[in-house]
Amino acid sequence: MKQKDTKEKAILVGCQTSDDDLRFNYSMEELASLTETAQGEVLATVIQKRDRIHSATYIGKGKVEELNVLVTELEADIIIFNDELSASQKRNLASEINARIIDRTQLILDIFAQRARSKEGKLQVELAQLQYILPRLAGQGTALSRLGGGIGTRGPGETKLESDRRHIRRRIDEIKGQLSIIVQHRDRYRERRKKNKAFQIAIVGYTNAGKSTLFNRLSEADSYEENQLFATLDPMTRKLILPSGYHTLVTDTVGFIQDLPTTLIAAFRSTLEEVKEADLILHVVDMANPDYYQHEKTVGKLLKDLDVNHIPQLTVYNKRDIGHPDFVPTANTPSVFISAYDGEDIHALKAKIEQLLLEMMEPYKVQIPSSEGKLLSQLKNETILRELFFNEETQSYGCRGYSLKDHPITGRLHKYNGSQGE
Repeated sequence: MKQKDTKEKAILVGCQTSDDDLRFNYSMEELASLTETAQGEVLATVIQKRDRIHSATYIGKGKVEELNVLVTELEADIIIFNDELSASQKRNLASEINARIIDRTQLILDIFAQRARSKEGKLQVELAQLQYILPRLAGQGTALSRLGGGIGTRGPGETKLESDRRHIRRRIDEIKGQLSIIVQHRDRYRERRKKNKAFQIAIVGYTNAGKSTLFNRLSEADSYEENQLFATLDPMTRKLILPSGYHTLVTDTVGFIQDLPTTLIAAFRSTLEEVKEADLILHVVDMANPDYYQHEKTVGKLLKDLDVNHIPQLTVYNKRDIGHPDFVPTANTPSVFISAYDGEDIHALKAKIEQLLLEMMEPYKVQIPSSEGKLLSQLKNETILRELFFNEETQSYGCRGYSLKDHPITGRLHKYNGSQGE
């Protein structure tokens, strides 16, 4: 789609094949939100109920004719379909309708392309776009520019297509090579974090649930905050200090979405790896959204697919100040109700995180010589220190608190006449 200066006029098309009206309506509303996020203007929505999607044209022939009339009447630039179209469906529709045809996957990729800021994010999106285009080139008789969205008339011959395919495959290989180098760098950085045993928190949730706002309030960072779908694409990690002074790392992640096509999962990879490495997952749910339950289920399923169910989770029901009247909490994990803009709520959330953290720790009670200034400073930052007093007789500090079982500092504490335990 074009940039912000000229909004493209779009018609949305959905085909309902199940009796679940509520879910279908929400998915069409989401398609409208996605269109607006991608700087498009929705002129009309066309819906057809069928037993199954039409194999040749997605919707029936009569609906295609109706759509064509609508395009002329409304002078629409683009038709956006609510499912991923096959190459043949796209080709058949393009021959019948005088407007650009794109599907939900292309629309999300378009938003990703607008949102990506880091080099890695941009490469991931380009890779996903090329992997989407490649199978749709075969036998298209269609120029790359038309597939990419530009309006063209008759396509070139097969030789041009062959060179297009070769060019795309070569570019895919190049991108994969560049990404593997970036991944190695990040792995090394992550290993270093692990060695230092920083406690890692990942914020996940449905797109637009308020993750970046919460991330900014927890860490006083400057992540991109916007009431839009997929406002954040690149993962960002910042320091989060809990009420006791304990230092943790918190990572903001890209929003999840239902029916996310497999081509897009790769574009999530860097973010998803951060989730896999987390010690605690904050699952943010927008309790003001009427479809909150579906959103919560979608994220839950994606987390299950990622195989991170063993990681402790805290469900954060956000936007309590404008909560939906029919809202009922459904999480089977510890949960907390907050507004990310309320300072007291943020403090309560930090206290709740600290409470969960304590359950993963073991208590210590030690005497540290006053000469061990560095160790004392580490105790303040890397353990939850509950008591610290100076003993004149022994010229040492009595310390009582909690530390992570597998943290290097826990091993070091054993040698300080450390009666471990309360």
